[in-house]
Formats: sequence, C-alpha cells, structure tokens
Amino acid sequence: MRSLDWFVLISTLAAIVSYGLWKGRKQKSLDHYLLAGRKLQGPTIALSIMATQASAITFLSMPGQAYADGMRFVQFYLGLPIAMVLLAAIAVPIYHRLGVFTAYEYLETRFGPGTRTLTASLFLMQRGLSTGITIYAPALIVSLILGWNIHITNLVIGTLVILYTASGGTKAVSWTHVHQLMIALGGMAIALAIALHSLPPDVTFGEAVRVAGKMGRLNVVDFSFNLKTPYNFWSGIIGGLLVALSYFGTDQSQVQRYLTGESVEQSRMGLLLNGLIKVPMQFFILFVGAMVFVFYQFVAPPLFFNTAERAKIGASRYATDYARLEDRQREQFVVKRDRVRELIGALRAKDQAKVAAATAALRQAQSAEEATKKEAVSLIRRNDPRGDSSDTNYIFLSFVIRYLPAGVVGLVLAAIFCAAMSATASGLNALASTTVIDIYRRFVHRDATDHGSVRVARLLTIGWGIVGIIAAELIGGSGSLIEWVNKLGSYFYGTILAIFIVAFFFKEVGGFAVCAGAALGEIAVTCAALFTDTAWLWWNVIGCVVGVGGALLVEKMLPAPQPDPVAET
Repeated sequence: MRSLDWFVLISTLAAIVSYGLWKGRKQKSLDHYLLAGRKLQGPTIALSIMATQASAITFLSMPGQAYADGMRFVQFYLGLPIAMVLLAAIAVPIYHRLGVFTAYEYLETRFGPGTRTLTASLFLMQRGLSTGITIYAPALIVSLILGWNIHITNLVIGTLVILYTASGGTKAVSWTHVHQLMIALGGMAIALAIALHSLPPDVTFGEAVRVAGKMGRLNVVDFSFNLKTPYNFWSGIIGGLLVALSYFGTDQSQVQRYLTGESVEQSRMGLLLNGLIKVPMQFFILFVGAMVFVFYQFVAPPLFFNTAERAKIGASRYATDYARLEDRQREQFVVKRDRVRELIGALRAKDQAKVAAATAALRQAQSAEEATKKEAVSLIRRNDPRGDSSDTNYIFLSFVIRYLPAGVVGLVLAAIFCAAMSATASGLNALASTTVIDIYRRFVHRDATDHGSVRVARLLTIGWGIVGIIAAELIGGSGSLIEWVNKLGSYFYGTILAIFIVAFFFKEVGGFAVCAGAALGEIAVTCAALFTDTAWLWWNVIGCVVGVGGALLVEKMLPAPQPDPVAET
C-alpha cells in the first residue's frame, strides 16, 4: 500500500476507536453499560442491527461468493423481512414489558433457571466461536498486504475491538456502528464505481450486466425445490425465515441492539427498518462481486487469488506443473475474452440466434477455464493438505489492492475493518451481557451491585475477546467465511428458536419437556449435518421442528401432576 492509503486507513480506525471510547465514557450503571440506558432511537437501532450482522465477512467474502457462484446467496435473506414483522409484533412487547437485560431472562419466568441456563450456554458457545470468525476475516487483509503472520494480526485486531468495547459498553458499540456501517457501504460503492469505470470504454453498464447474466452470475432467484441446494427460493423463505427469527429474536448480540430502544415503538422501528433495508443492501454487495467478475473478463485474473498459497506452491516440487497451468489459463482467458466480445456484438445486433450461439461458446470457454482452476486447486491440496484450497475470501481483496487508486484502497480497507470491528464489538458486548446477567448474577453473586457488575462485565468482555482471538487462530483454511459462519450458526439456531416458540405459544409445556425437545433437536441437526447431504439452511428447519415436536411429545408422556391433598382439605 501507498502512504496515502496508510494515512486513510490508520486515521479512520483511530477516529472510530476514539469516538467509541469518548461516547461510552463514564458508564457506571449496568443499565447504561449493557443497554445504553434504554434511550436509543429507531434509526440508530436499525443501523446498529445491520452493522452487527454485516461484519467484515460480509464485505470481504460476499463479493467473492458472487464472483465464484453468482448472486443466489441473496435468497438466504428472503425470509428476513417477514421475520422482522413477526418479531416486532410478538417478541418486542414481551421483552420491553418484562424489562429484561437478555432474552434468556424471559425463559426463567416460563420454565425455570435450568432452561434459561441451557439456552444461554448454547448462545455463548455459538457466539464465542462466531466472534473468532469476525476477528479472523480482517486478519486476512493484513496478512495479505503486509505478509505478516496471521496469528499476530488476529491478536492486534482483537485487542483494538476489546479496547473500546470493554471501556464504553453498548453505547460505544451502538454509536460507532452508525459510522462504521456508513463507511463500509461507502467503500463498497466506490469499489463498484471503479470496477465499472475500469471496463473497456465501449462496454456499457447494461452490457456488463447482461454479460454477468449470461455467465450465470445474476442467478438471483431459483424456484426449484432441492434439500441438497443451500440457495433457492424455498430454503430462503423457510430456512432463512427461521434463521432470521432465531438470530434477531433470540441471539443476544441482536436482541441487545433493540432492547436499547426508548420505547416499544422505537425498537419496532429499528427492526422494521432493518427488514426494509437489509435485502437490498445484501443484493448490492453481491452485485459488486458480480461486476468485479465482469471486470475480470477483460483483465486476466490470477489462476488462484490467495497469494500465500501461490507462493507456497511456487516454492514446491509442483512449481513447474502449476506454472504450466497458469500458461494454459492465460491462453484460455484470451479465448474467453474474445467470446465475451462476440456476445456483446450479438447483443448489440439484437440477433437472438447469434446471442444463443455466442452464449454457448462463451460458457464452453468458461468451463475450460474452470477445469484448469480445479486442477490448480488439486495441486494446492496435494502440496499442503492443511492449506487453504479456497480463494473466495481473497477475490475482492485482490481486486481492491491491485486496481483501486491511492487513498481509495485505504478507504475500502478501512470500510472492511470498520465492519469487522462493529460485528466483533457486538458479539463481545452480548457475550459479556449474557455471562453477567444469566450466569454471574444468577448463580455466582446474586446480590452484586451495579458498579460491581459493570466491572465484571468489562473483565468478561476482555475474557471473551481472548476466547475470540483463540478461535480465530483455529479457523484458517475454512473456505468461504460467509458460508462458514452461517453453517456454524445453523447448528444452534433452530434448536434455540424451538425453545422460544414453545415459551411463547405452548403454555402447557414445562421446563423438562422443552429441554428434552431441545436435546432431540440438536441430535437431529447433528445427524443431518454429519450423515446426510441436506443443505445447511434446512438444518434450522430440522432443529426447530424436532425441538418443538419433541417438547410437545415429551410433555404428553410425562405423568399428570398429582393433586395436593393439603390443598384439597
């Protein structure tokens, strides 16, 4: 990177951290530290909700996902607007009426402390690991740019976020989210503009979009029903709906965002604004990746985008074989570029027969290039079975570093770092909140003062940050981060949602039955993940259906309560 990029990057990060520390200063009350005094307004809540979900994984991995697989990932979010309406109508009034700090406090009022502790523990396990992924994502950036050891970068990034999260609490997290999300989206918009501007002068925006469509990168909606395919309309509208209900309705990292609302109406506004904006935002980010894909139809891409793996194989006994594949890919690229030009010519002539023929020829050239890349990936795996054989996470980053002008590179990297810090801060804040409220004040120190609890919350934020850093150390080589983090969540979300559905709608079910149903749901999800080809979005459906059904069945099997003879007399 150039000096100007470093200046933009460092000054942006320093400003965000300083602002977070200043905004969250003097947080002595537990209500202020964990819930910002319950004084936030709907727009701030909405931006904080979106920033919590839109981590560096979103801005780093999703464009690469669209480059490699098209825009069908957007179907994952189809159920989200419906979920926001349901949660605004059902969950928000209950949480506000009870005045809870965490979603899991409500479960004790329904089922007792055992269910509350079980559900909180499931959240802590899942969110602790997920926080590691949000730390690891920006570490990829630093390691690629500077060649630093990724273990050092995990430590540096984790420490930065711990600093202002532990100091400022939820108010610092929520207010920095507003600025972080704006910077992140602004950086993506600039990257899109430069990708389009860098196309050949005679290629229009409309032609770029049509080329992306003909090459399978605008596959937004697929109505075919297939349990083995993760992204189609049905998995999105059913599985995605349950994921959104669980994530936004029971995951403390999101629930805490709207518990900060000044009123039921403000919390509802935050959720509904998120439902209105979220799908278009994700569409936009994926579209950036599709346009980067079109850019690379005119500018030769590397055979493999991960420079670290390229360096390793270049120094191995497979170096000659890999170089041969690179030569073949360069030849194939020239052929494919000519086929793209032929397609554009046919589109301009509005000759459908020529368009069909040019599309078929282009896809054949594309398939040949993809086959060469598969051979390269096979060589990479053979050289280092523990290496990262997926370059999805590096595609957009490589484009930014190589083709964006000075200053803009620093801004886009700052955008990705801001997104990473926002999601990680929310995760740490929620982990600390849940541990203090549902574990420490419930079982360790029931009479803890607010001042003492805030001090413990700060220490727990640091502790969970260390856990996140350790988890980040173990994640390398996991493929697409956006898929990895959602797969991890899908092991738990359906089961947790089942517990809350029973709590809200089945008043006759008790604590033992709901815990037994949750155990059955978790077993069913694990079996589906390990022994079937069921796509991960459907794991949420399995966990939820088995969890609810199991709880109802167990409750029916339990012996009826015996009448109290004392009460009868």
